[in-house]
Amino acid sequence: MAGEKKKRGFAERFLNGIETVGNKLPDPVILFAALAVLIIIVSAIFSMFDATVVHPGTGKEMPVKNLASGEGLQYILTSMLENFTGFAPLGLVLSMMLGIGLAEKVGMLDYAIKKTILKSPPALITYSVVFVGIMGNIASDAAMVLIPPLAAMVFYKVGRNPIAGLAAGYAAAGAGFTANLLIAGTDALLAGISTEAAQIINDDLVVTPVDNWYFNIVSVFVLTIVGGLITTRFIEPRLGEYKGEEVEEAVSENPPNAGRAFLNATIAGAIYIAVIIGAILIPDSPLTNEDGGLVPSPFLDGIIPIILFFFITVGTVYGITVGKIKSSRDLSHYMAESMKDLSSYIVLIFAISQFIAYFSWSNIATWVAVNGAEFLKDIEFTGIGLILAYIVFTAALNFLITSGSAKWALEAPVFVPMFMQLGYHPAFTQVAYRVADSSTNIVTPLMPYMVITLSFMQKYDKKAGIGTFIALMLPYSISFLLTWIIMILIFVFFNIPFGPGIGPYL
Repeated sequence: MAGEKKKRGFAERFLNGIETVGNKLPDPVILFAALAVLIIIVSAIFSMFDATVVHPGTGKEMPVKNLASGEGLQYILTSMLENFTGFAPLGLVLSMMLGIGLAEKVGMLDYAIKKTILKSPPALITYSVVFVGIMGNIASDAAMVLIPPLAAMVFYKVGRNPIAGLAAGYAAAGAGFTANLLIAGTDALLAGISTEAAQIINDDLVVTPVDNWYFNIVSVFVLTIVGGLITTRFIEPRLGEYKGEEVEEAVSENPPNAGRAFLNATIAGAIYIAVIIGAILIPDSPLTNEDGGLVPSPFLDGIIPIILFFFITVGTVYGITVGKIKSSRDLSHYMAESMKDLSSYIVLIFAISQFIAYFSWSNIATWVAVNGAEFLKDIEFTGIGLILAYIVFTAALNFLITSGSAKWALEAPVFVPMFMQLGYHPAFTQVAYRVADSSTNIVTPLMPYMVITLSFMQKYDKKAGIGTFIALMLPYSISFLLTWIIMILIFVFFNIPFGPGIGPYL
């Protein structure tokens, strides 16, 4: 017993240490502003030593340019607005959220999530919770707030331990964040950052939001099974029968005609998809390439507007049916409301865009990529083991920087060009990043939604603390990470595409 207390004490000190260090990191906006200043200083130092690098694409020798010089100052001042407005993720995410945000604000996504869980057969409740949790990331972070308490309530209603339901819901929504059957805002955001990083080496290379789609689709079903098994075979037996106080549970009421509204929206969505498919299948379709294929094609290049209009279509039909949209003014109001939720993201993008632009213009990014790749070649560390090491590194970094977009904006300018030099496709590097970032989301004490979900847990167990919570999440985190690593290995060794026309290598 003393040894157990000692172990718990060490674990508690370890977690407290992580929390202390992480809390001392500045806000992501300030962090990237500081990194931009650091790049200016480093570029001046490199310039003093006449550092140069041979561009791998053109073979041209390029000096590291000094951002602290007159030329650098001119670049900083004249490029600032263009760096921001021309930053690929900005337009992609804002466009996606106009549609997805509309569907969320009129209540359609909330209705779909609730009905999927509440109407599940008892034998499938666990898997339904995990599936809906994973799919819930279409509504971004809202899934981590909505799904856990709803899952706890469902478990409680059917006589199962509600804490197990809460754990399954939070684990699926947090650790399964990168998987989805649909193209989500996360796909657009990360692809935009990946493109910016890839173009440090190749100006023509573009990472699209569908480049990880096949991997994401398979992930949904595999993780649903894994998450369900972890819940029923490990979490529930460990928790045992619920013996806490009786809890009153209530679900917010949907509008009386919400069911008909959702049916109408589904029909409208089906018609929209049928029209798109018809447009693809017609001879000499403007959506296909010259050979009639889809990889590459205007269809994939225009996937964001196509998805945008899909969500506008279903969201509008749902909103009109439930009476939330009565005029065009209401439509624009809900879309504007969804943009308000992105205000902090827009501020962050301003700082990120400057950092990446300075990193690229100074040629430091190319210098790091080329010399880093050469070093890895010299030590003969270039195979799949390198990718696995990168996954472990990113998973560990998630304990200090929890924002997925901020962390990728930090890593991508370094690792994407470096791995391109070793022959890896940027979209493959992005997959490795996503699985590492997602799987450890749920065990870092710095994740703000952990505290929120912990408060839900304390409704059933007033003694529950962060240690209790992380102990419940660790089996999911480790299982999801190992499952994803195995999936990556299978995709690589069996040459399965990660997305349309996308393999691990360039």
